[in-house]
Amino acid sequence: MRTRPLVLAALCAVAAATPAMAFDLGNLTNQLSGALGTAQAPAQQQQSAQAGGASSGAVNAAVAALSNGEVDQGLKSALTRGAEVAVQELGRENGFYGNAKWRIPLPPAIEKASGLMRMAGMGAQADQLELAINRAAEAAVPEAKTLLIGAVKSMSVQDAKGILTGGDEAATDYFKRKTEAPLTQKFLPIVTRATDKVGLAQTYNRFAGQAAQFGLVKADQASIQQYVTQQALNRLYQAIGDEEKAIRTDPVGTGSKLLGKVFGAALGR
Repeated sequence: MRTRPLVLAALCAVAAATPAMAFDLGNLTNQLSGALGTAQAPAQQQQSAQAGGASSGAVNAAVAALSNGEVDQGLKSALTRGAEVAVQELGRENGFYGNAKWRIPLPPAIEKASGLMRMAGMGAQADQLELAINRAAEAAVPEAKTLLIGAVKSMSVQDAKGILTGGDEAATDYFKRKTEAPLTQKFLPIVTRATDKVGLAQTYNRFAGQAAQFGLVKADQASIQQYVTQQALNRLYQAIGDEEKAIRTDPVGTGSKLLGKVFGAALGR
C-alpha cells in the first residue's frame, strides 16, 4: 500500500523537499513562551530582595558555624542518598513507562502527528516505539549509580559548601558537570540495542538525520538514541533534585542528626 510509507515519511517530519512539509519543532516552544507566569511588581521585587538579604546573612552565619567535616560528610550523605533513590526509582521496570511524571514521550516530530498515525493505521507502531524508548531508559539508568557515587566521593569541601548554600539546583548542576558526558557514553549503547529492534525508530533516524542538517530538527533529536539518552539523563537529574529538595525542606525527617544539623543551618535554623 503506497500511502503508509508516504505518511510515515511525513510523520517523521523531516525529509520533505519543501518547508511546508517539515514539522516546525520550534512552534510548540513559541506557544509555551510567556505562559510561565507574570513578573513580580517592582515593589514585590524590592521586598523580596530585602527579605533575602536578611535571611542570607543568618544562613551564612549558621553554615560558617559548621565544621568542614560536618559539611563534607553531610552533603556526601545527602547526595549519595539522593542518587541511590533516583536510580532505584527509575532504573526498574516501569520506572519511566509506568509513571506519568517520568515517562519519555515520543520525539516531537512523531508526537505531534500521532493522531494522523492512528488514522493511517500506524498507532501500534507509535505505541511500540514509546514503550521501547522507555524500556531503554529503564535499562540504562542503573549504569549511572557508580558514576554518581564516584562524583560524590570526589567532592571537595569547597564543592560541598557551594552546594549547601547554592539553592535547590546546586547539586543537580554539580552532577551534570561531573557525570553528564560519561553517562551519555554509557547510555547510548544500551539505548541503541533496545531501539534498533523497532522499525519506526530506524525510519525516524533516517529522516531526522537529514532534517537536522537543515536545522529542521534539534541536534539532540537527530536520532532516537540521542533523544532517549538526553531525556533519560534529564529525568535522572530531576529525580535527584527532587530528593535533594525533600531533604532540604525537612532535614529532620530524614532521621539523621547530621543531615538535620547541616541542612538546618542552610535553612538558617
